[in-house]
Amino acid sequence: MSNFLYANDQRATYPSSWYAQSVDHGPKRAGLDQPLTCDVCVIGAGFTGLSTALHLAQKGFRVVVLEAHRVGFGASGRNGGQMGSGLNQDQCKLEKTLGQDAAHRLWEMTQEAKFLTRSLIAQHAPEAGYQPGVAEADFTQSDSDASHAKADYLARNYGYTDIECLDKSAISALIKSPSYAGGILDWGAGHLHPLRYAMGLAQAAETAGATLYEDSAVLQVQDGTPNIVDTEHGQVKAGYVVHATNGYHNSLNRKQAKRVLPINNYLVATAPLADPQSVLTKNIAVADNRFVLNYYRLSHDNRLIFGGGESYGAKFPKDIFAKVRRPLTQIFPQLADVDLTHAWGGTLGITTTRLPMFARVGHQQLTASGYSGHGIALAGFAGLVLAEAIAGNANRFDLLSKLPGPAFPGGQALRSPIMTLAMTWFSLRDKLGL
Repeated sequence: MSNFLYANDQRATYPSSWYAQSVDHGPKRAGLDQPLTCDVCVIGAGFTGLSTALHLAQKGFRVVVLEAHRVGFGASGRNGGQMGSGLNQDQCKLEKTLGQDAAHRLWEMTQEAKFLTRSLIAQHAPEAGYQPGVAEADFTQSDSDASHAKADYLARNYGYTDIECLDKSAISALIKSPSYAGGILDWGAGHLHPLRYAMGLAQAAETAGATLYEDSAVLQVQDGTPNIVDTEHGQVKAGYVVHATNGYHNSLNRKQAKRVLPINNYLVATAPLADPQSVLTKNIAVADNRFVLNYYRLSHDNRLIFGGGESYGAKFPKDIFAKVRRPLTQIFPQLADVDLTHAWGGTLGITTTRLPMFARVGHQQLTASGYSGHGIALAGFAGLVLAEAIAGNANRFDLLSKLPGPAFPGGQALRSPIMTLAMTWFSLRDKLGL
């Protein structure tokens, strides 16, 4: 399988994203260069790994975190910054698949995930600038009617009343685009600067007693008692190993690799807009209902951060600016001539069901990954759940590990071509309005 860790990025160097250029990176942490023994070795310093390390260190565990590049280097520090509600699957469908009791328990956990994220930001990363409000923008009246019905269902059956229904007039007043027929606005969701959040989690984990190593890619994990984690210049013996690699797993663990597919997503940032209200009249984030969705929000310095386009091979396109400018100007024709100052890509993990993967993948080896676009809230919460399981209370981990998630068809050789064909079809369907 292609090595997503190095296919598009320089070793231990942040990408040229607006996020990376708007923060102080600080000095690079030392790489692992000696043998160590610990209670828990966490592979990956994104939201999942950092939250796991923080919660375990607070419980008194000796924790070592190994990051191939820099803290927040992967999807955690590159994403659209949107924290949505629920999972990437409709609650009604979850009820039919899992039963009402399990679906309600999952909803409660996703609500806790949002609360935990806001709490972690308030305590450890206020500079991430969390703001409430995420809109789902629909292209057709029938889609808008379905979104309103979903909001009504959540209010009646889950007591969730934070969603405001928008008709064409209301969404046109909120989003200055001719594209949308209606939608919903979820005030219980929100948006933030994801890399600042990741950096805050890292500092909090270190303060609690965890040790973080950067530029320390894991080469292999030897299953046993203890588990042995090998890097280029050092080795860690650990009672537990947490695989917190998400889309950057590089087949380090075969069980995870079969069920979590890496896909690439692309974003741009505009130059600061002279009149940001000509695009969005409130400080909210937006995601529309295309299969390959568009998502966007304003930065604190009035840039439009716009995401659009996906691919399933390891390499990014040669011209990300051009790839994302096309959907940006379709949604906002008034920005046809706007300067784009930053363009970047990143790799996330999806599953066949779009439900996260929680699993035991070896002797006292655990993973949580495959958040399928809902990682800001779910990944931090996953760290808490992983820490609970390692500390002896696996109730929530065991429930989440029962979520359906079959392997991608065709094995590693065929799954990327299959997903590429699927993406092409759905993209064409969206363009034709089918």
